[in-house]
Amino acid sequence: MATGLITDPEERARLLKIATYASVGVAVALVALKGSVWLASGSVSLLASLIDSFMDAGASLINLFAVRFALKPADKGHRFGHGKAEALAGLAQSAFIIASAVLVLVQGVQRLIDPQPLDAAWLGVGVMLVSIAATIGLLLVQRHVIHRTQSTAVSADSLHYRSDLLMNTSIIVALILAYYGVARADALFGLLIAIYIGYGAVRIALSAIEILMDPELPDEIRANALAVARAVPGVVGVHDLRTRQSGQHWFMQVHVELPAELSLREAHVLGEDVRLAIEHEYPQADVLVHTDPV
Repeated sequence: MATGLITDPEERARLLKIATYASVGVAVALVALKGSVWLASGSVSLLASLIDSFMDAGASLINLFAVRFALKPADKGHRFGHGKAEALAGLAQSAFIIASAVLVLVQGVQRLIDPQPLDAAWLGVGVMLVSIAATIGLLLVQRHVIHRTQSTAVSADSLHYRSDLLMNTSIIVALILAYYGVARADALFGLLIAIYIGYGAVRIALSAIEILMDPELPDEIRANALAVARAVPGVVGVHDLRTRQSGQHWFMQVHVELPAELSLREAHVLGEDVRLAIEHEYPQADVLVHTDPV
């Protein structure tokens, strides 16, 4: 079990809401700030950051609604819960990020061909410093929430904001170089940032697709679950453990070998003992036990 992982649904929901609302708030504030300064400077690299923040706001809104949906309990139409909404939010984020990368690439190529002087470069540097401070604050909040919840959606959001730190630092360098006469520095940095954004989008998409494909839980968790089942008194052996993850919920199915002479009631009680033992070790798990006579 991950260190610090919480199992109380209400506490988990509270932390996820804090992370998603903070993400939306930071993104919207930075869009307003960068937009006003971009209009004054005309910087391509600042435009790249503005578009990225605009996409951040859209992705964070998707995250907010997806997390709220994922937190809904299982119902008649979704007996295994709604946890995969988080992975779908990750895919939506990757689409937003790729779109932003394409827009920046187009602008960067145009400015490489026809470089333009920048105005208000130092104002742009100031905006980037504010962006870096706001992003670091948000990342600290997200890091705490990820540590406590293992949320896929917040992890994807955090990955993007970590790339923003590199982007904002690069833009500061580009603005300073352009101010001192390196005409194409702004456009070149914009192109490099766009490529980096696209790379991050692919990583987010692959991670989300992996979750949607129902991968097994890590080997160490599977091995420990089998050991917990074997340790239950009366169990002869265990085999055919199958696992998957949906949001914060884990699902496990395992075959438990019991003495053939046991009555149906006795076999059922032992099977329940195995289920409860595994669920005590992993409270986020829903365990199904099949008993085999040997």
